[in-house]
Amino acid sequence: MNLLKNKQEYFMKMALREAKIAYNEEEIPIGAVIVHENTIISKGHNQCQKLNDSTAHAEMIAITSAQNKIGSKYLNDCELYITLEPCMMCSGAIYLSKLSKVIYALDDKEKGYIRKSKEKINKKLLIESNVFEDESKKLLESFFFKLRS
Repeated sequence: MNLLKNKQEYFMKMALREAKIAYNEEEIPIGAVIVHENTIISKGHNQCQKLNDSTAHAEMIAITSAQNKIGSKYLNDCELYITLEPCMMCSGAIYLSKLSKVIYALDDKEKGYIRKSKEKINKKLLIESNVFEDESKKLLESFFFKLRS
């Protein structure tokens, strides 16, 4: 197994760990980590219910935390690992913060926006997907099954 794949799998496992925290808090299980120079500088998971804030998505929390940690609104040399394709709002935050790369686990066919908007907003952004797709899908399916039971 090559080094890049190992790196991506490790960081996505950390994002999945954040998603499991959200699951245990009865939030939609989406987790994120932001990486700079192969080090996690911030983490986030959905907290919309807890904070009564529809913008408290995992990506938004991780981005704000990373910006505070490095002391800049720009995250040029940082990568975002997220368990679900970012929505329109989070895609906007990704572009505004100038993240260099987004790696997500599962496509969001309903609300996912980052691939649709890439050519219009930021052609330089690198995007990869389907890293631990099955794990993310199972966690989301379990959450919504439990919610509807």
